[in-house]
Parts: sequence; C-alpha cells; structure tokens
Amino acid sequence: MATTKFKGSDVHTSGDLPATGETAPPFRLVGIDLQEKTLEDFAGSPIVMTINPSYDTGVCAAAARHFNEKAGESGAKVLMISADLPFAQKRFCAAEGLDHVTPLSSFRSSFARDYGVELEDGPLQGVTARAVLVVDGEGKVLYSDLVGEITEEPDYDAALAALK
Repeated sequence: MATTKFKGSDVHTSGDLPATGETAPPFRLVGIDLQEKTLEDFAGSPIVMTINPSYDTGVCAAAARHFNEKAGESGAKVLMISADLPFAQKRFCAAEGLDHVTPLSSFRSSFARDYGVELEDGPLQGVTARAVLVVDGEGKVLYSDLVGEITEEPDYDAALAALK
C-alpha cells in the first residue's frame, strides 16, 4: 500500500506502482471500440502510461493534452488510462483533438489493483490515483511515479526524459 494525497489529505492505494527496473505486469484494459487491449498489443515500442482518476477534470485533461503533444513527438505509444467509460474517453479525445494517445478504460479490469493504483479510501475511492509509467518495448519499467498530490500534474520532463 502506498500513500498519496488528495487536496492535502492522505489517501492510500491498493499496493505499490511497479518500480523502475521491474517488468510491467500484464494487463487487460478496454479500448474505445469496447475490445480488450493488452500490454502485448503494444510490445516493441516504448510506452508512456498516463494513469488518471478521470479525464473529466482539469488536471487529468491537461496531462492528456501534454502527453499527446510531447510523447507523441517521441514515437512512444501513449496509453491514456482511467476509470472513465470508453464512450466518455472517445468523446474527450475527439473534443480535444487528441490523436497521439490510446484511451483505455480500467472498467471491468483488475488493472488498478494489479498496478497498485486503486484508491482504497478518500473521496475518490475505487478509481485510479494519478501516476505515470514509462515502459520500454520489452516491458521493462524505465520510469515510475505515483504523483504525490492527485490534484497536481505529473513531472512531464522526468517522464519524457526516460524515453531518451
């Protein structure tokens, strides 16, 4: 169990985010076409996983826009992961013009628990904490960050530097 904050108050996650140097756990997430996507579907390319509670908030939306622009330029696959339903993710990406990200929903999935990011308490209990993982083409974690305050944006520069 890890601790992060929501509006200054401690909240706890279901476990620990995979650490740098570890192998990313397999996952099954749901794409906007309602089909399952797995880690293997993205093998061979570096991956940025931007994990957020919901893209229906300003901070989550800002993270999606930033990674769409910057990580998209790097050639990495950007996985935009949240508990939002695929329909909402599709509308959000269309409205924002996000074309360098793959939105994936953690609904009907054990992803949040398997990756240690499911919030166990607090007002957002049951959704994902804010985190960023960078994984190489073989599944090795190059960068891992559970953001210390859910209402703040991640350290984009540190995450993107792991791609180099």
